[in-house]
Amino acid sequence: MVTLENIFSHWITKKYLQRSGIYHAITVAETAFSLARERDLNEEIAAKAALLHDVGHYEWYTDGKWNYDEYRKHDIHAIKGAERAHKLLIRLGEDRETAKEVSLCVLLHTDSYLPFALGSQRSPLQNAVWEADTLNEEEQGRHHYKKMERKEAVRRLQKLDEQIFPVENPHAGSV
Repeated sequence: MVTLENIFSHWITKKYLQRSGIYHAITVAETAFSLARERDLNEEIAAKAALLHDVGHYEWYTDGKWNYDEYRKHDIHAIKGAERAHKLLIRLGEDRETAKEVSLCVLLHTDSYLPFALGSQRSPLQNAVWEADTLNEEEQGRHHYKKMERKEAVRRLQKLDEQIFPVENPHAGSV
């Protein structure tokens, strides 16, 4: 079983979530989980995809200053992120079908890199991840700069893991 905490603790995730923002990743994972639960969708895939949705971000600077407009013009982070997410999940021992579904959600969490809008082309699960991300966005990418301590992130992910992977009570049913 590959948990959200396992994913978050891996060096690849640590590296790339520093760029895209830990606060944003955790908040989107929580929102995607809730949307999936409300809509009777796969909560595990929604939360994993939402946690990893921005691992493809890169930094785009002009004269030493972050250039959001140039970044948006040349953005392919969803493509890069889908590849990184898949590779990471396979390394962690994730089921191949789950890794593929998570990667597709990462790929389709935005259509900013496409010359057309995806609209209703997304599956309900992919749409939940897109919606969770969209609900957390702020102008000029400010949502990527909100801070969260790693301890708080781990605590919140553990809480989600407990809901996704409930531990069976060994004393249930005993007299």
